[in-house]
Amino acid sequence: MKRTIEKLKLRRSRYHAAPPAPRWWPCAFVTINLVLIAFFLLDAPVGSYAAHTPNLLKPFGETITDLGKSGWILFASAILFFEALAVIRLAPTLKARFQAMLVSHMAFYVFVSVAGSGLAANLIKRAIGRARPGLYEQWTSHGFNPFSGARFESFPSGHATTVGALMMVMALLAPPYRLLFLIMSLWLGFSRVIVGAHYPSDVIAGLAFGAWFSVVTAIVFSRYGLLFRQEPDGWPVLRHPIPLVGHPDWVNRPFPPRGMPSTREKNKTVE
Repeated sequence: MKRTIEKLKLRRSRYHAAPPAPRWWPCAFVTINLVLIAFFLLDAPVGSYAAHTPNLLKPFGETITDLGKSGWILFASAILFFEALAVIRLAPTLKARFQAMLVSHMAFYVFVSVAGSGLAANLIKRAIGRARPGLYEQWTSHGFNPFSGARFESFPSGHATTVGALMMVMALLAPPYRLLFLIMSLWLGFSRVIVGAHYPSDVIAGLAFGAWFSVVTAIVFSRYGLLFRQEPDGWPVLRHPIPLVGHPDWVNRPFPPRGMPSTREKNKTVE
């Protein structure tokens, strides 16, 4: 443990000249306004609808909502982390060791982002004590009773926080698929509204909190030269992009992009 701490201190001194953090205020301003709009305009109609109207999407929501539980994510990332550590020690080649080290860093990043954001969200929602939609008739959508048990732990949504953290992690690790991860985060997050466990503002706050927790964690990693580096604007990106798909062989394609010579044209040039 002492040796690991010393290595981290050495890495921190090596990467001390990091770019400034991203500009948080615009993002915070937009997020706060979205939460307030949902809180004052959407939560009450949704709570009333859930109390008096059968929800046709509820079976679908119940099917996907458990994907927002943090247990399976933490377990999988922990197993992957320790397996990667074993490969680092046992791998016969230097390339395999570096690959295993990269996997261990990614698994650790997933674990810290999901565990840290989930723990913080659970502490916050206990202190806020917002009544869940199931208590709408007695407490309405504006009822608060701090530290009063699970029925008063609606804001922010813990499931949505986990989903936001995981999907932002995936977006940072695989940027070409960030739109897919955004769509998935919306469906998985708002499944909590579909099943009647949370209000829309709870989900919006949870998704945003989890996502930004993952971004902050990536910035902390970059300050130690682990997995990420920071762009001049402060946004974290992978130090070495993961090869998700093979690069297409444009030259040998029958119709290469404009400006790229085909194989036939290259052969004519050689002749």
